[in-house]
This record gives sequence, structure tokens and C-alpha cells, in this order.
Amino acid sequence: MTTSKLALIVVCSTLLPAGAPLHSQELNSTFARDPGQPINQQYTDQIRKYTTDPSFISPLVDYLPASKTVPTPAKVLGDVSGAPDMLPYAEDVYKYFRLLEASSPRVKVFTIGHSEEGREMIAAAIADPNLLAGAKENEAHLAQLADPRAIDLDDAKARHIIDQSWPVYYITGTIHSPETGAPTALMELAYRLAVDDAPYIKYIRSHMIVLITPVVEVDGRDRMVDIYKWHKAHPGQDWPRLLYWGHYVAHDNNRDAMAMTLNLTRNVLDTYLAWHAQVLHDLHESVPFLYDNTVGDGPYNAWVDPTLADEWAELGWNNVAQMKNFGMPGVFTHGDFDTWSPGYLMFLAGMHNGISRLYETFGNGGADTEKRILQPEDYSRPWYRQNPPLPVVTWSQRDNNNYEETALLSTISYFSRNTHHFLENYYLKSKRAVEKPSLEGPAAYVIPVNPADVNRQIELLKVLKRQHVEVQELSDTATATLPFEKRGDKPKQETFAAGSIVVRMDQPYSRVADALLDRQFWAAGDPQKHPYDDTGWSFTHLFNLKVFRVLDPAILKSKMTPLDDPASLAGKVSGSGSVLAVANSGQVSLLPLVYKLKGGTIQVAEKSFEADGKHFPAGSLLITGAPDNRITEFLHDLSLDASRLSAVPSEPVHTVTAPRIAFMHTWLGTQTEGWWRYAFDTAGVPFDYISTQTVANQDDLRAKYDVIVFAPVGRSSPLEILNGIPMWNNAMPWQKSELTPNLGALDTSSDIRPGLGYEGLGHLKKFVEQGGLLITCEDTAEFAIDTGLAPGVSVAPRGDARVVGTVLNTIFVAPDNPIAFGYGPGVPVISANGMAFNVSNTVGRPGGRVLMDPLTDPLDPYAKRATGRGSVDDSDEPQGRKIVEPEPLVKQQPWEPKHLNEEQMRNNPQVIPVQNRPDVILRFSDAKNLLLDGLLDKAASIAEHAVVVNAHLGKGNVLLFGNNPVYRGETVGTYPLVFNAILNFQHLAHDSAPADQH
Repeated sequence: MTTSKLALIVVCSTLLPAGAPLHSQELNSTFARDPGQPINQQYTDQIRKYTTDPSFISPLVDYLPASKTVPTPAKVLGDVSGAPDMLPYAEDVYKYFRLLEASSPRVKVFTIGHSEEGREMIAAAIADPNLLAGAKENEAHLAQLADPRAIDLDDAKARHIIDQSWPVYYITGTIHSPETGAPTALMELAYRLAVDDAPYIKYIRSHMIVLITPVVEVDGRDRMVDIYKWHKAHPGQDWPRLLYWGHYVAHDNNRDAMAMTLNLTRNVLDTYLAWHAQVLHDLHESVPFLYDNTVGDGPYNAWVDPTLADEWAELGWNNVAQMKNFGMPGVFTHGDFDTWSPGYLMFLAGMHNGISRLYETFGNGGADTEKRILQPEDYSRPWYRQNPPLPVVTWSQRDNNNYEETALLSTISYFSRNTHHFLENYYLKSKRAVEKPSLEGPAAYVIPVNPADVNRQIELLKVLKRQHVEVQELSDTATATLPFEKRGDKPKQETFAAGSIVVRMDQPYSRVADALLDRQFWAAGDPQKHPYDDTGWSFTHLFNLKVFRVLDPAILKSKMTPLDDPASLAGKVSGSGSVLAVANSGQVSLLPLVYKLKGGTIQVAEKSFEADGKHFPAGSLLITGAPDNRITEFLHDLSLDASRLSAVPSEPVHTVTAPRIAFMHTWLGTQTEGWWRYAFDTAGVPFDYISTQTVANQDDLRAKYDVIVFAPVGRSSPLEILNGIPMWNNAMPWQKSELTPNLGALDTSSDIRPGLGYEGLGHLKKFVEQGGLLITCEDTAEFAIDTGLAPGVSVAPRGDARVVGTVLNTIFVAPDNPIAFGYGPGVPVISANGMAFNVSNTVGRPGGRVLMDPLTDPLDPYAKRATGRGSVDDSDEPQGRKIVEPEPLVKQQPWEPKHLNEEQMRNNPQVIPVQNRPDVILRFSDAKNLLLDGLLDKAASIAEHAVVVNAHLGKGNVLLFGNNPVYRGETVGTYPLVFNAILNFQHLAHDSAPADQH
């Protein structure tokens, strides 16, 4: 019997009396109302009116208690929560919560931060007045449970603190903007918690604080309401999809819990940790009717405390049992969501010793009441969903609110009855996190002193600090025994210099540091065949750093001091002279420095050189004429060090200026390119933001831009990019208007349907031919290939290779190319699906020959020789005549083009001139060494194939990435591939501009 099934039986036995029927509302007194409290009959009637089926409501929410002093949500909404045809803006939701605060001593509202566009985020605390009045004292108590070092890990002291404390249950809504039901559900939930005198709600109020952030993605919420208003004002017409949710990303805002790039993620975590909450419960919408994916499916994250898995089972199965007890169909907790990646918002709790929870409630993407036809898999009856959803249903937003509120009220009630139990678990998880070095380990992660890495080290440390991880710096040298790297190896001693960074594991939030810095392995044979998200993410690799996982606890006895400001590690200038030299060692800040020093002369060294006892790799910057009074400030802000030299070295250099950059987006999707915009904005690299429609209408792009970045659209085909959205119905505007005041902030269009078109493609081709650089990635790289912008490049067949968000090893094929400046032999990359390229010395029709099939076209051409004398490497020798030696056959590597001999090139217009042949910059490693983190199966199909290629067209270049080098704020190690290309855009061609003359 599985643990989850056992948990279900145990929970059900504690909830239901023997022989209890499924519809036992009348028999279950746990949630009885207060018979003496009057009901708001008008509001109650509307609830029942908008509920489409009697089974879609419970006795917890089929009424609303009346209050003479506290307004209901209708005061702001004009109708009940979940009413049809109505969505409130975030500010309307906040207005209601502040009305609650003004009218009830049981509610306090706080500003917890702002979005990238300046919109407010709030949290409302709800409890009895005495609990709210003592919130600061309670926070102090909970802080000692959260960091048990404060009480010397003393269980007796912890028990005393637990007896004096009450837990905090944090609920967040609408991180995904098209999932529209949570704000109104949480408005009404807040009213019920503040007003209802049902015994179970009074018990909740007196035993815990419920904390609510009703709108997480506030920018996207306001845009979604605009879209919905446009839809209601134009009945019968197609309405635009929500193209922009937040300022940068859409659905991926719920994948930011690792890198912590977005304001919403930081605001939620800071709030969660400031209150020392025990639960973070995030509300979503998708499958029917309510999926409490607290239990989910395997594999579970390898770094969570085992108690968390037990809590998931306890709370999840209890919730299902309660909802079944109310007779509400379609509620389940086991499903296909694996809990492997720690990137989800709710997982902020799981990685910080709390409980992560998430609901997926059925929704219509707005407040329309709709007939919904379910797929067979949605209404099937597997073992874990014995009361499945109805196959055909009329579904309303009120139904959504009923389910969400009922589930929350029942689970909060259970939590309130077991506060001591969950606070004890909270303490024990925190205690075990501190004891990690003496339990499972490791003792610490050590980032050794390395001036070449300091820029990326600082970026990693910023992430750890945002995660509230403690970081130390060695005061003296320290020696530790390192474990074997491979089975059979012997442990070895490693000495770390003073200044090395130590991330100790004897701290409360050791688990999140461990999860980010460790490696991940997803077995090819794992029963879970459909990973929900990335399977690998090691920040050690993705930031291209050397980080040691140290098991030896002796490292913790070394002398070290806290590092509060990682930026203090850089910004130093040494030496004297008129030339400022900044070594290129793969930093993310060299290109931004060029923009800050526009008044100076900046040259790039084309070869490595030595000066004043220091080594400067190729790609290093040599700066003269820059304002000395700002240099130190700029270097500090950009986490760069520099040296002053007496003269420019004699090695070849070329002068660079700040390139003029445009970001080109489609109106099909903007999320994936949003991560690129975030990276450029954060780095300080300016750009114009234009659409494919702009390009279609602008003939002379080269007059305005040097570089056009066409970041991934997200699984779009070349035809979709060209054609856009089908034109057979009405126009779909995306622009600011009186009806839609929140649209058009980033870009605007009177009709988002037209795509790039063939005229726009011609303009893009002309831009490249006139010397521009077009940067493409994943689906936009495929677009460039299929439309003839990348002669000689094709997408390599992936065969049976299996890659799902996997970190892979690579090798530079062209280490002297400016794109590779600052790198060593290779760099780890994240690959969504194993995309790679073949290159050829000829052009041909799309869908032409496959470059290489190891089964029918071996790499070694001699392996195909016919039967005859000699070995496989010899030629056959016909008898009775003089021997004529054949032309030598050239062995082709997977990343190379097939060699052409004179016969093949004679009068062949398909042969690409030498100066226009594509350059392979980076290739995958061999199959044995390809996997770094995550899932990789059948690696031979993609091993050693090109992953970054620079194609040539006219005077310009098209850079193609099979990996995504700018992804979720996680791939800092590959940002410089993009920035190098931009900075040196005039020096990527075979006949690029000559070096400066000395």
C-alpha cells in the first residue's frame, strides 16, 4: 500500500463517522453555522443564483452572514463575489480590503512592495484583535523556531515557545493573470473570516493569522481586466490574448522562485519570511474542478525535508476528504504534477522550512458563464478521484469561487485544530536544516577566490542573498577534505585562500542553497515520463563557476566573517597609466560598461596579452579618454575590476562603439523574449522595442540599428511568425484607450493579427546584408534557417534523444571568434529539448539530406569501403594493372560540414563561397560527457553537434542559438555569448573590419 493511499484512509477515518453518506452536510457539525447570527439574504440569494449546480456549493459558502458595520464585497463590486460579467481591477480589490480594515478590528492591511511598473502589492492579516495586536511578539517567537540557533537547538525551549505562539497561513492569488477567480474569492473569504461567528471560524480567528495577498501579478491583473472589458464591449468578436502579463514575463512568473528576478517573487518571499509563516498557499486555475496538487506526483524535490512530504499528504488528503464529505465532485490531490523543480512560487515555503501548497481550480479565463465539454481523461475515475468531474458542465466564476473558498476554509479549519503539530514540524524542519552538516551533509559550499570569476560570483551571491541565505568570507586560508569526484577516486585535500566564499549549511535556509548549488539527476527510467518543467538547474554550472561541495565539517571551524554586500568584492582599480584595461573573463558587464563610457575610446584586444604581470584574455577592453571621476563608480556598479596600463599593447585591437540595438517581438507571444529584456535592462544595455509589424513597415532598418535581437517566441513555427494570427475575423487591438487604460505600455498595435510578412522578411534580410547582426534563438533560429537567412545551416534531427530542460556540456569549436571571448574550453548550457544544428558548404532545398546518420552514413568514410584486400583503412588494389591512388576521403566530425572535392564543386551554384560559410562557435560534448544536470537519454543523437552557429549573409551575420543563453535569470554564464556578439558585431564576418593600426 502506498503512503498516499494509507494517508487517505487515515484522514478519512478521522473525518467521517462510520457509515457516513457522501452528502452529509446536515450530519457534519464541524462546520455548523452560528444559529444566532443573521444572514445577508440578498447576497445569499445571489450566491445561489450564480451557482450552476447544487453539487458545486457547500454549506460553508451557501450563505453570507450579515453585518451592520462591515461591508460585503458587493460594496465595491456592485454584486457578489464571482458574479458573471464582472472582474475588478487590483485597486478595486485593495479598496475593499481597506474597507474591511476600516470597519473591522480583525483585519490589518499592509503594503508589501510594488511591481516593475509601480503598482502596489498588499497583504491583509486576519485574526482576532488580540492576535493582531500581538503580531510583533508572535513574530519574535516564530523567529526563534525559524532559526533555532537562537535557542541553541533546545527542544525544551522550543516547546515552550510553541505553546506561546500561533501560526501564520499565507494565501496568494492570481500570479497567473488569465486565472481570474482568486481575487473575488479572497475578498469574500476575508469577509467570512472577519465577520462569521460560526464556531469553526471563531476558532480559526483565535488560533492563527490568515495572511492574504489577493493579487500577486498586479500589472497583469489590470491588463486582464482591460481585455475582459473589451471582450464584453464587443460581443461576438474575437478578443486578444493577454500578451503581456507582468512587465517582463507571463506564465513563467511562477518559475522565478530560484533566481528571484521579479519584484513579485521578492515581495512574496520577504513577506513570508518577515511573518515567519508556516504555509504558502498559491491559488491557480486550470483543470476541473479542484486539483489540490499538494500531493501531486513524483519525483519529489531531492532537497526537501521528509516531513514536508508527510505534511503534503496529510493536508492534501484531508482536503479531498472534506470536499467529498460536502458532495462536491472533481476534487483530487494526486495528479501528474511532479514536485521536482523548486522554481514555483509556492516552493519558496518548501525551500524555507514551511509548507508549499497550490490549488488548481476550474476557470473560464474570465467571468463569463460557459458550457464546458471535458476531455475523457478529465472525467475518468482513477483510484485517487472516485468522485470525478461531470463530463459536460455549465461553469461560472461563482462555481470557481465556491470551490476555492470551501477548500480554503476547510483546510484552514484543519490547520487551526492542529497548530501545535504544525509549529512543531516547522521547528523540527528548521532544526534539521541547521543540523544538515552532521546529518546528510554537505557541510558547506565553497566558492574559491578567482578574479576571473568574481563578476559572476557576485551575481550568484545576489541570488543567494535574495533567498535570505547567509554568506561568509574566509578570513584565513582553510583546508578541507573533498569527496571523490567519481566512484573509485580517492578523497583529496583542497586549500581555499582567504577571501573565498563559504555558504555554510548549518543555517536555517541551507536547503535552498543546497538545491541551487548541487547537481540534479533525473533517471531516464524514472516512472514519471512527462516532467512538468526543467529537470536540471545547477546554478554552479549555469553561472559558469567553480563551486566545491564540501562534506568535511572541519571547514565550519575556519575563521570567517559575514559578507553582507557581495558588490564589495569588485570595483577595484590597480596600477597607473592612461590606459584602463578590463580583462574579459566572461563577465556580464563589459557591454554595459561601453554604454556608460560613451565619451571614451574603447578598443577590444583580439589576442591575449600580458601587461604589468597580469594576463588579459582576448576580448579585454582597453579604454582611453574616459572621465576618471566616474570610473570607480561605474566599475563598482557593474562588479568589474580594472588595471591601469602605460600604453595600449602591441597585439591587434579593434575599436568598438555602443551598438544600436532593437528587440523585435511578435504579437504571438512575449514571455520568453521577456527574460531577455529583463537581462538587458538589469545589465544596463539600452534597446528599442519594436514588433514584427514595425519591421514590415520599415525598409531601412540598417540606418537605425546595428543589432536586432529576435529572442525566442515560444514554440512558434516560421509560418506563424510570417503570417501572424489568421485574418478572417475582426481586428484585435492592443492599445491604450478609455476602455483599456492599461494596454500599450510596452508596445501598441491597432491590430495584433498581422505577422512579419514576406515584405518584413525582405527588410530583415536587407538589414543583415547591409552589415547588421541578427541574433536568433530556438524557434526564431529555426525561422531564420527556414526563410533563407542562415545559408548552410539546418536543424539537426534529434532522433530519440530525450532532453527536458537539461544542463549540458559544450566545447568551443572557434575559441578565437569574438563570440567566444573570455571563455575557457567550454561552457554549460541549458537545453530545452536538445536542439542542435548541422552545417553544410552548400545550400539546398529545405528538408534536404540529413547531414549524418550514424547507422547508414558513418563518420569515417572508409568504414563504407567495399570488400577487398587490406584493412578498413586501405584501398583495394585490382590485380594486373598499375595502381591509381584515389582521392583521400576526409573524416567528418558531427559539427563539421561535409568536405567537398573538386568534382563536387565544379559548376555547382549551390556551393557557398568560403567567406559566407557558417562558423560553428560551440558544440555539444561527446555523449559520455554531455550530461551535467537533469534528464538525458539517448545522447548519441545530439552529441558533438553544433549548438551555436554564426551564419553569414551579405555583409552581415545571423547568430543562431540552439540553447537559450538568456533564460529565467538563471543562465548568467552564457549571457556573455550574446553580449560579446553585440559588442563585436562588426568583427564576426570572415572579411570583418581590419584591426586598428598602431
